[in-house]
Amino acid sequence: MKQLEERGHLLTEQINPNSQNLDQLSCLELVDLFNQEDRQTIAAVAKARLPLAEAIDTTAKSLRQGGRLFYIGAGTSGRLGVLDAAECPPTFCTPPDLVQGIIAGGADALVRSSEALEDRAQDGAAAIDQKEITQLDVVVGITAGGTTPFVHGALQAAKSRGATTIFIACVPQEQFSCDADIDIRLLVGPEILAGSTRLKAGTVTKMALNILSTGVMVQLGKVYGNRMVDVAVTNSKLRDRALRIIQDLTDLNRDAAANLLERSGKNVKLALLMHWTGCDRQQSEKLLIDNQGNIRQAVQNSQNQL
Repeated sequence: MKQLEERGHLLTEQINPNSQNLDQLSCLELVDLFNQEDRQTIAAVAKARLPLAEAIDTTAKSLRQGGRLFYIGAGTSGRLGVLDAAECPPTFCTPPDLVQGIIAGGADALVRSSEALEDRAQDGAAAIDQKEITQLDVVVGITAGGTTPFVHGALQAAKSRGATTIFIACVPQEQFSCDADIDIRLLVGPEILAGSTRLKAGTVTKMALNILSTGVMVQLGKVYGNRMVDVAVTNSKLRDRALRIIQDLTDLNRDAAANLLERSGKNVKLALLMHWTGCDRQQSEKLLIDNQGNIRQAVQNSQNQL
């Protein structure tokens, strides 16, 4: 991997002409400038729609075959990956090891900066070895400026193990290339505060990860319509959400929905399947397994068997 000592030419390091007088703006002018610049994130995602769609499709296929999804990064990029991974279990009831975030410096780097560790490509490679990455897995390297050695070391190690690799950066390919299977470039231009990639670059990266993980979970059948039917019922807020989903998708009142939810073992997908098919919990569990967790497909196949 090539090393860069001079990074001034990178898009993420350039000076934004729209914020040259940043330190002279009023508070309202600051807000307006941020709002104006943040519009570029929407355009950047739109321009990356094709590789993003490819990433969703490829990742879903890998996870169906028993693979895992890993995000790897340093600093803000690493934290965003860890955040997206951490939100998958409560949102989609996924096992904790299905989607994982790896950040340079480990858990301590989530709350205390450890930026120097991003220069250690060997640490990225070691993280891949520690996770025992295989050809079934997908590894997403995230680096706003595109140059982070920790990320490139990880991607090279993942590729050598046969894993699918995805690269997400906020600089054009001609400024810094990467030998990844899927290359996603989110070009939002120079930051309002020069080089502070926790701003637009961070925002657009969060948007892209939202699309990637949610899109994958939709493909895996963890959504019915636009309902979070695989929600983990682990607190009062999520129980209320589960009950509202059941009520909205059935003719049941709240008490009946609560009874059904309890009989399903607090599993919304099972509850819906039990209601729609008349099957008991054990039969519904088998239906879901036979249909790879896809509730719509399970209902259709159940009706076809009648």
